Amino acid sequence: MKVLVAMDSLKGSLSSRKAGEAVREGILRARPDARIDVRLLADGGEGTAEVLIKSRDGKRINRKVTGPFGTLVNASYGYDPDTHMVFIDMASAVGFHLIREEEKNPMTATTYGVGEMIKDAVNRGGRDFIIGLGGSVTNDGGLGMLEALGYRFTDGSGIPVGRGGQALGKVERIDVSHVIPELAECTFRIACDVENILCGPKGATYIYGPQKGAETEQIKQQLDAGMRHFADVSNAFLGTCCDCKPGSGCGGGIGYAFFGYLHAKGESGAELIMRETKIGEAMKGCDYVVTGEGCLDAQSVMGKAPVRIARLAKEVNAKVIAFAGSVTKESKKCNACGIDAYFPIVRGITTREEAMNPQKAYENLADTAEQVFRLL
Repeated sequence: MKVLVAMDSLKGSLSSRKAGEAVREGILRARPDARIDVRLLADGGEGTAEVLIKSRDGKRINRKVTGPFGTLVNASYGYDPDTHMVFIDMASAVGFHLIREEEKNPMTATTYGVGEMIKDAVNRGGRDFIIGLGGSVTNDGGLGMLEALGYRFTDGSGIPVGRGGQALGKVERIDVSHVIPELAECTFRIACDVENILCGPKGATYIYGPQKGAETEQIKQQLDAGMRHFADVSNAFLGTCCDCKPGSGCGGGIGYAFFGYLHAKGESGAELIMRETKIGEAMKGCDYVVTGEGCLDAQSVMGKAPVRIARLAKEVNAKVIAFAGSVTKESKKCNACGIDAYFPIVRGITTREEAMNPQKAYENLADTAEQVFRLL
């Protein structure tokens, strides 16, 4: 039996690497003779930079940056000095793993640390950027990131608007006189597999705001109205209109800042990773392809990594199995997108914290994989 394993990370629990190792362990318990190829997978969220660093033989740069709520956090990014390419996960600076559940607050969370990473890389000579936009707790339209790069946003009286989602509705003036000049020499590609626009019912706030702490209609309406105002002021200033571009709602609206202010090009994170790692070639001759992520739901069929893996696997006639920390009723749509069968790994009544404990998640994933492959 030949199996290729390409698990996305289980957010808050297991990295792509650890998830793949758990699946391998479970399969080998059931089929010690199986030939298993574990590949790293990411879709623009956590782990994207790690995969690119390894594929390009780049260097990991560690530094402290401003976290989502102002305190310094340990972040890292990849840099290839030979090609001047830079690989950044915005989640490294503003990800869910940096805060406790009760700390979520999209009104004050800032992307300033993302801008600090970009600025640090520019100072080292980085010029070509690939940036993963998934996994952030922010909803500030990229305002914080732009501030770190030298943009100044003030109200009608010239007073700085502050940081976080609460600042967006106050922006009236934009000053570019302090923007670092090297940005003009840089190119940006943003890797993200969601296509939401910036505002409205299908925008950043209404779709992803709740998981970042925007639980009430009042907060969602206030944030979305602020995002709309920020886009209107920015569009007038920039002479462009990027807020309806697919992907502008990525990362709490930071996609809009990249498109409008930094002239970035969007790219599917999963497709970028699959191309860099030549994963399609590795699938040839496989009986089974195993993939998965933290939660299989309606968003999964909107181009996220497991479904893209499944479509690729079908080109070589491999059966596709998916594992997830949790599944929803909408997960059934995944069957029509190439996933032959999917399985939740939680194995009993438990709390969310217990289920997401890395050791427990590893055990659950390995045990589930074992039982599925015993049947196969």
